[in-house]
Amino acid sequence: MNIRHVLLLLTLSAWTGTALGQTASIRGFVTDADDREPLVGVNVVLESDTGGLRGGATDGDGIYNLTRIPAGTYVLRFSFVGYTAWSDTLVFRTGQRLNLNIALQASPEMMEEAIVEAESETGAARITAGLQTVSPKDMDLLPTPDVSGDLASFLTTLPGVVTLGDRGGQYYIRGGEPSHNMTLIDGMYVYQPYHILGFYSAFSSDIIHQADVHTAGYGAPFTGRISSVIDIRSRNGDKRNYTGAASIAPFVSSAQIEGPLIYNRVSFMASARQSVVKQIAQHYIAQETPYTFGDAFLKVHGQISSNSQLSISAIYTNDRGSIGLESADRILEEVGWRNAAVGVRYVVLPRALPFVAEIQLSYSYLKTDQGPADDPVRWSRISGFQYAVHMNSFYQRTQWKWGLYWRAPQVTAHLGGLFQDLEVGVSRRHKAGIYLEPDFFITSELRARVTGIAEVFPGQENRNNFEARARAVWQRGEHEVSLGAGWYHQEIFGLNDRRDATNIFTSWRSAPTEKLSRSIHALTGYRVSPVPWLELSAETYYKQLDDLFIAEWTAYPRFTSRLQRADGRAMGIELRAEVRQPRLYGYINYGLSSVRYTSKQPSAELWFGSENLDFRPPHDRRHQLNIVATTRVSGVDVSVRWNFGSGRPFNHVYGFDGYVLLDGIQDLFTVSDDQRVIYGQPFQGLLPTYHRLDVSLEREFVLDKFILTAQVDVINAYNRRNLFALDLFTTERNYQLPIVPVAGLKIDFD
Repeated sequence: MNIRHVLLLLTLSAWTGTALGQTASIRGFVTDADDREPLVGVNVVLESDTGGLRGGATDGDGIYNLTRIPAGTYVLRFSFVGYTAWSDTLVFRTGQRLNLNIALQASPEMMEEAIVEAESETGAARITAGLQTVSPKDMDLLPTPDVSGDLASFLTTLPGVVTLGDRGGQYYIRGGEPSHNMTLIDGMYVYQPYHILGFYSAFSSDIIHQADVHTAGYGAPFTGRISSVIDIRSRNGDKRNYTGAASIAPFVSSAQIEGPLIYNRVSFMASARQSVVKQIAQHYIAQETPYTFGDAFLKVHGQISSNSQLSISAIYTNDRGSIGLESADRILEEVGWRNAAVGVRYVVLPRALPFVAEIQLSYSYLKTDQGPADDPVRWSRISGFQYAVHMNSFYQRTQWKWGLYWRAPQVTAHLGGLFQDLEVGVSRRHKAGIYLEPDFFITSELRARVTGIAEVFPGQENRNNFEARARAVWQRGEHEVSLGAGWYHQEIFGLNDRRDATNIFTSWRSAPTEKLSRSIHALTGYRVSPVPWLELSAETYYKQLDDLFIAEWTAYPRFTSRLQRADGRAMGIELRAEVRQPRLYGYINYGLSSVRYTSKQPSAELWFGSENLDFRPPHDRRHQLNIVATTRVSGVDVSVRWNFGSGRPFNHVYGFDGYVLLDGIQDLFTVSDDQRVIYGQPFQGLLPTYHRLDVSLEREFVLDKFILTAQVDVINAYNRRNLFALDLFTTERNYQLPIVPVAGLKIDFD
């Protein structure tokens, strides 16, 4: 880290301390009085005896911070729908910095109103400059083959998210590749967070407090990915009561427990899920399901002092299975991956300094392999530490965020197998960075944010990096207009065989030292609520993708680690409509998008007459439509989801041949040849359209201290034969899951 960057931060700290020394400030944590979970979005108002007002709202940690308060007497008020309001009269002295933590008590008579208000803070149409906040309730609304919701199922309803099918764990967001997405939970990287069966991720709704989905235009401190960011904050666990849950369903069984380790101070939460699809579902699904997967999550959270909190989180996932069709001359190889991560997060409101500080330290690990579990023919591993310090200062009309970070991912690969020359490699990419992100409240209606990021790559010449980003939101009444733009880079990436959808093995690589993959984002959005029960939004986006690294286009039927460069662009428009009625909730999302890649490969001229390749990649789904509706009938919650996707591109195969190197006279009847595939122009074919209807019925039964939830789902209710992939070598078709009836039970206890 350059010493000038450190001096800049120290200067900023000293300046803010001097500026605020002549006035008072107050800050603290706001929590639920029953379980001590943080409350997000609580309204905080400070009213002087002269009638002057200033205020704010709590953040994701339940923190509020009011600064530049002249000496005097004030009334401090906290209000949140569903909770009893809190107020007190305070006297501030010059230079005083007061820490005051508040626990709000839930009000039973206001709980229904609280649910409505909480829903209005999230929701399908509430997207602003590429950011959509997701709550556990949003996930639980969707029909899934499990009693609890899952983040993966919700993501598939977003108009900018494309999956290749109901298996594989590959998610493409607004034109980017799966490895272009950053996924974090409590600040920890999870490199491949989606399970091999596409209904599930590593994040069930039972452990999530809130998830921010940035599909474009994200700011600091998210660096190192060029497409999207999913930032998840887990629940802390109940600090007063022991609670738990257990569920059984044909696809997944789960168990969860939480409670106080030290009453009112330290809590824990533990959750585990394990697939049972091979043991239960496979016996009545008209298709083999050779998939095994599971995950576990543990968190300990403590209120260390009145002005600081500490949490330790850990997550583990495992997946293994075979995807595709087995034939007489080809045996499918297993593919597997394992994630592991552990992290520490410390949040403090320094008594002598005028900002909120957050310190994060974590270690993440991913290993993917192909072949037998005990002796894979190829494997790839990425692991490393991440350290970050984030600081946030609040003023009357501005908010300044700044921070430091250091990351050191190490990438290891051992690539072999049929037609594949053995390749072994190890690389480590150290990176240190500093960012500054002021947020300006220009007027009561207009807010703007700019971001500057400077990075260095120790030990690598000419690899310094600077990025700038900007965001603006104008809101008046029911209207909101948002803009976003930014420059992004990526120094590690995942490589797979793009020619075959059923080949999901991913090898992580470090970008060649001379150049990083980069992207430019630009987006505009408009949101309006013409009546209280209806919200409409539209957002357009454009992404320029430069210096992507994709596998070399080759005629040999093998995974190749040889790289070729590609540039691309993704653009689209997304339309959303959301209805909130007392007896009906639903939304419609539509996405129109276009993704295009161009690359240059000299060997392509031998096949196609030109070394320039211009094609739609296999995740370019032009049209997507999702319809979700839920209501309650005689105490039963009924949810319906229908989704439609236009056909994706795929490769035509014209034939096969054998290649013999003629370095002398050869006997063509006895000499061994190399098998080749005669492909057509890249991705000129088009798969059939995709559509599916899912239905869910759910009812709760209250039994003393237990709540029993019974659920019946039908996945693919009208048994649509959706194509997953076309085997290029045998022309056999591999279909997605047929009609699948599912019944599950979940029991919650206090």
